[in-house]
Amino acid sequence: MPRLLAANVLEDILYRKQTFERSFSLQLHQRLLNTRDKSFAFNLILTTLRRLGQIDELIGRCLNRPLPRKAAGARTILRLGVAQLFFLDVPPHAAVNTSVELANKRKQGPYNKLINAVLRRLNREGKTLVGEQDSAKLNTAEWLWESWAAAFGHQICRKIAEAHLCQAPLDLTVKNNATTWTQKLSGQLLNTGSIRLFKYGDVKTLFGYEEGAWWVQDTAAALPVKLLGDINGLRIADLCAAPGGKTAQLAAGGAEVIAIDRSADRLNTLKQNLTRLNLTVETVVADAILWRPKRLLDAVLIDAPCTATGTIRRHPDIQYLKNPDHVTSGLVVQKALLQAASEMVKPGGVVLYATCSLQPEEGPSIIKAFIGSEAAVSRYPISASELAGMEEFLTSDGDLRTLPCFLAEHGGMDGFYAARLVHD
Repeated sequence: MPRLLAANVLEDILYRKQTFERSFSLQLHQRLLNTRDKSFAFNLILTTLRRLGQIDELIGRCLNRPLPRKAAGARTILRLGVAQLFFLDVPPHAAVNTSVELANKRKQGPYNKLINAVLRRLNREGKTLVGEQDSAKLNTAEWLWESWAAAFGHQICRKIAEAHLCQAPLDLTVKNNATTWTQKLSGQLLNTGSIRLFKYGDVKTLFGYEEGAWWVQDTAAALPVKLLGDINGLRIADLCAAPGGKTAQLAAGGAEVIAIDRSADRLNTLKQNLTRLNLTVETVVADAILWRPKRLLDAVLIDAPCTATGTIRRHPDIQYLKNPDHVTSGLVVQKALLQAASEMVKPGGVVLYATCSLQPEEGPSIIKAFIGSEAAVSRYPISASELAGMEEFLTSDGDLRTLPCFLAEHGGMDGFYAARLVHD
């Protein structure tokens, strides 16, 4: 049953371009899985996505000719089988036999012999082949590899790709007393201020969840808000706010927060999250590009919609859902949000632009272009003292840039970019 779910979700992602989160949730609603089976299916899907380039090359070595289009279902089963053979702790006989059984359940019986033969051959010869593969490059989309190599250099590009092959740990942001909560949760306190957990089960069962002591947020995502400094008493709008991690940071810091999002459903999720955290903000369902405050604000945070390529280590499906066209189309919205935000703040007010993308077009390039336009803002550079102990996150322009290969000795972090602007 978990393998059947995994096959359905994998095809939803690769062929129907659904997100992992949406497809996995829908599939779970259609069948009852115990905790163990749910966890196995979850890991099988994400591992297959992380290693799909390697997996497809291994399958290709065992075929005399490419599989026909009508054999897409058989290809899915082979992919899951290879993932189990080499990248999960599944005994070879179980990986092979369950793949054949899955073929029968999914009406791929005519390919049973092929599936059995390919997996058995790879079980005999595959370890040597895997050792010869360039895993970092094989598992990275060509357009992303070229983009990162141009932006960061080939060495850093490879390190980013390697970071994406590992499952990300869980990061928590606490409202206060980080040291105490680190001890209570048996976690690791990072120099960014986040608590990191390497072993955990259902998040809702962790100590402190019910009392709203913390929320889940990658340590990179928690950095931009800190660039606003002391926000106690300031009026701040959070544009594109849902699901609300940064909104919670603003509210916990004492700001008077207006959370804007065009999706009522997503904003409802934000409200539920903040209710658990005992934090109060004003919420507005609106297009942030068109919305304006009744009076000018002290600061605006733009959590800009983007390709989210900085979060591939957590969401490997992104590689198969995004392409260069998504970068280009997103720039229109990002530019409009910057213009709107600049019109919302009073003179001397701050506009903080943040994006979880590794693509330079969605970060430094768009900020450079916006400052160079007739916009009434200028860069408010981040100083090294603001990132004490984290100076590698600071760019030469005075912006924030984190990469998945940073904090490698502690499990990495998401790729994030943030620029701080001030209204002239």
